[in-house]
Amino acid sequence: MTLSIDTKNVMPPERREFEYTQKDFEHVRDLVYQNAGITLQSSKTNLVYSRLSKRVRACGMQSFKDYLAYLEQDEEERTRAVTALTTNHTSFFREKHHFEHLVNQVWPALKKKLESGGRVRIWSAGCSSGEEPYSLVMALAGTDRNLPRWLLKHDFRILASDLAPHVLATARSGRYPNSIAESIPASLRNIWMTPDGDSMVVNPALQQLIAFKELNLLGTWPMKQQFDVIFCRNVMIYFDEPTKTTLFQNFSKKLLTGGYLYIGHSERLVGKASQDFVSKGQTIYQKRSM
Repeated sequence: MTLSIDTKNVMPPERREFEYTQKDFEHVRDLVYQNAGITLQSSKTNLVYSRLSKRVRACGMQSFKDYLAYLEQDEEERTRAVTALTTNHTSFFREKHHFEHLVNQVWPALKKKLESGGRVRIWSAGCSSGEEPYSLVMALAGTDRNLPRWLLKHDFRILASDLAPHVLATARSGRYPNSIAESIPASLRNIWMTPDGDSMVVNPALQQLIAFKELNLLGTWPMKQQFDVIFCRNVMIYFDEPTKTTLFQNFSKKLLTGGYLYIGHSERLVGKASQDFVSKGQTIYQKRSM
């Protein structure tokens, strides 16, 4: 997932429906940083108004000041405000070399682990609307129609998490417009996607392999066990250095020794945790023996 700040559809000050001050912007900036770790520069002042004015109106408020006071009391609306300021850009099989590496270099050993009665866990952190985790299971299954059923009989599971409830709702539905599903290789799309009008729906057997959960990466992680593989791609680029350092340390703790971490094409490991990994390819890292 790429978590980006959209600069489209901003509104000039003279056309504003609600009073909106620099202090209001600073309040929002602090809220977004505290809740999502994203730093909003002053150049995003108009963007913040454009995005949040819809929420001010929906809540029946008369000013940003009133709305921001309401956010202090209502956690659910606070989450809506944060997610309203983020646009999730993703696609099926984005950065395909990651999936090729997983299938060719990592999966054979993980499959043997399952065959011997072991457990395998994969985490798609910042999964957005689900294209990444569905790409993962399609890549692993390939053209083997029996593999999902086999995986369901073994201790295999994918956790897919995101901060935003609205994108998780799309992910859980497994339904995507044809224009988005077209990025799935035809050999896989023909097997694992079912046409339905102007959309395509992910095969239910694949959906059963994935648990979609709402999770703020800056909050407490409830998962007690470690993972064999973690995908966290194109999320870190919008965090400041201290936040990146903390998250990479936490990812290292959550990975089994020998486990793999996949990050976005423009990202790099930072902080002490970078010493925990050895590069295995372009933005592919394996956790060292400690």
